[in-house]
Amino acid sequence: MSPVEILIVAAYLTTLGVLAAYGCHRLHLLLLLRRHGARVAAPAGRLDPLPRVTVQLPIYNEMYVVDRLIRASCALDYPAGLLEIQVLDDSTDETSRIAAATVAEMRDRGIDIVHLRRGARQGYKAGALDHGLRRARGELVAVFDADFLPPPAFLADLVHHFAHPRVGMVQARWEHLNRDYSLLTNLESILLDGHFVIEHGARHAAGRFFNFNGTAGLWRRACIESAGGWRSDTLTEDLDLSYRAQLKGWQFVFAPEVVAPAELPADIRGLKSQQRRWARGSIETAIRILPGLLKARIPASVKMEGLIHLTNNSSYVLMVLLAALIVPSLIIRHGAGPLALLMVDLPLFIASTVSVSAFYLRSQSALGRSRRSTCLLLPPLLALGIGLSLNNAVGVVAALAGRRGEFVRTPKHDLRGRRGAWRGSRYAARRGVLAASVETLCGLYFAGAALHALERGHLASLPFLLLFMAGFLGIGLPGLLGIVRDRPARSTAPRPRKALTGAPARRT
Repeated sequence: MSPVEILIVAAYLTTLGVLAAYGCHRLHLLLLLRRHGARVAAPAGRLDPLPRVTVQLPIYNEMYVVDRLIRASCALDYPAGLLEIQVLDDSTDETSRIAAATVAEMRDRGIDIVHLRRGARQGYKAGALDHGLRRARGELVAVFDADFLPPPAFLADLVHHFAHPRVGMVQARWEHLNRDYSLLTNLESILLDGHFVIEHGARHAAGRFFNFNGTAGLWRRACIESAGGWRSDTLTEDLDLSYRAQLKGWQFVFAPEVVAPAELPADIRGLKSQQRRWARGSIETAIRILPGLLKARIPASVKMEGLIHLTNNSSYVLMVLLAALIVPSLIIRHGAGPLALLMVDLPLFIASTVSVSAFYLRSQSALGRSRRSTCLLLPPLLALGIGLSLNNAVGVVAALAGRRGEFVRTPKHDLRGRRGAWRGSRYAARRGVLAASVETLCGLYFAGAALHALERGHLASLPFLLLFMAGFLGIGLPGLLGIVRDRPARSTAPRPRKALTGAPARRT
């Protein structure tokens, strides 16, 4: 091989090895969970009297779900004199009118609820939460995003964890209102279940840092304030505050037995927007938090887990690099023979994929779901992760470049039993014509590479190539088809109004 060919093969194997290491970390989490057990933390005592709780509902253009969110929050089973609800409304469409009308109805029923409007959407969600906190009267603060439906017992189930004076936050587990809506939402639910059941479960049980997920959690107000409050200099204000708080010595509790159902994105573009924001925000947070984390006087195991946790999304850049290198590497090594490829590529492929498969299979088993049906979903699940790599890598690179990002909300549509309702939604995600085209071309490229490998007898490379083909086509083609389908309807769709009149909202 020439020096250039050696460099390409070395880069390919190194990239694959690092991805395999990230994959094996999931096995480490499984081992932590097995060693420490699925810890269900019992409250240190019972709070008597109960503390005042402020429920914050940050919303921005949520006309389809805002009414159900407010009504569900007002149905929380907690002493009326100790419950305050804030609707933190930054909307620019009729969401504000709907919210104001529902708030007025609830207030007439004797509920302590206020509709807060800011003059500008400065600081996005973090700015809204901080704005509300300065006016809140609660000792504890619960946060629910617009797509959530908090169960009535939510506060009663979590509040007594704060009997321990160092508990700063309690996170509930997410459940999914539209899990069975489509194959896509089924796959999304498995991804999120793995995050909560395995990642949160293992980190909490082993005494590692874990994070508030932006919603369906209960905070001690003193914890938020002592950690420096909500900051908008990252797109994941929840992850940022979580690490700052734990570095201050606050303890977090994961309560998997308490669930809060929410809506999953039902279209590819909405999912891509959400995933890109999370990937970008996590790297922004890593840049800000890691220096302090590595210098902190905490156990090395906590530092190492935090390092992997905060940098995990960088693996998407490695996935794109792998996609660029895999075919040239196979061509360069075509004379090595199938046995040599099996001895190198197959073990790394197994380390990269089997560990991830075991991770998600365990999470579904813990929730009582069929192992057989989960196994059938594992190949498309792996393909989905690969297909999202280009989209998420763009967010990671933007974070590393230090570019300030816009907080692009994930569209919510109230999809329960409403097939295809999102297609006519005013909140359809951005089209992303270029991205969908590039992803589709990548999928076609890997289809050609798979045929070439099959003809040459390079069977060891086929699993990789087929997963990359399915992933990129599965992400790119629906995006392109959606763009084509949307064009006629979009040209005649009414534009959201910039200003609305209606029931008055309290401005502060």
